[in-house]
Amino acid sequence: MSNMAPREEAIEALQKSQSSYEFSILKLSEPISGSVKQTGERTSDVSADAFENPTPASLEADLAHYKELFIKLRFSYLEQVTKEKFIRAIVGEPPLVVEHQENVELEETLAKSKAALKAQKAGVAELVAELEKTGRELCARYQKIQLQTTQLQELPEKIEGLQARIEELKVSQQPGSSPTLNLPLEKTLTLVDEKERERAELDRQLGQLQVMVPRKIRELERLNAELQPLEAKRLASTTASREAKRRKEEALGGVGDDLEERGRWWRGVETGLKGMLGVEN
Repeated sequence: MSNMAPREEAIEALQKSQSSYEFSILKLSEPISGSVKQTGERTSDVSADAFENPTPASLEADLAHYKELFIKLRFSYLEQVTKEKFIRAIVGEPPLVVEHQENVELEETLAKSKAALKAQKAGVAELVAELEKTGRELCARYQKIQLQTTQLQELPEKIEGLQARIEELKVSQQPGSSPTLNLPLEKTLTLVDEKERERAELDRQLGQLQVMVPRKIRELERLNAELQPLEAKRLASTTASREAKRRKEEALGGVGDDLEERGRWWRGVETGLKGMLGVEN
């Protein structure tokens, strides 16, 4: 959190430095728009709202409009000046007489002037194209800086949220009842491989036991079939033993006889068979 103050100071300094700069191209449009508002309505089809919120597109439209006006004005001026000179030459005293040789010399001078003007126009066009390219690059860079400034303003809040989330994760990952949950990645992968091998071995043993289930079921059915007659004999012997014991006790006062011994023998046999067959009561 100690780094937040320098970050905020840097963002404020960046905002102040940006607010001290303005687009010079927008300043150039102010005298033109002001003069047009004072003289009257414009004759172009460009929206008057462009003066309130000028944009590169509106400025390009204004430039094309004024170029057209200047071309018309120049043509009208040259036409008027030529007419005026021609009239003065005719009505002057004495009249101005121009020789053929003078016209030739003037044409040569005019051709040189036109060539020089054309070269200057080409240079100006190249300079304007370069300025336009530089202006567009600067505009793109300015917009990018504006976007980055907005992102920087949102960055401290995001950093605080991430730091809080990190603290929550640290607290949730404290060593608890299961130390295996806090192992490093390499040991965790080793433990996973070991558990996978154990699971594969258990699956193999389970498959073998599932194959043995039908055979064990048939064997259990056979033992149950063999056990039923023995169970019937056991019940009959137990019943007979109890009856004989009861009669003997009634006749002899509770003294055992051979039937009681045979009953104990049958119970021992029954217990032995159950132990060998794995059968419960």
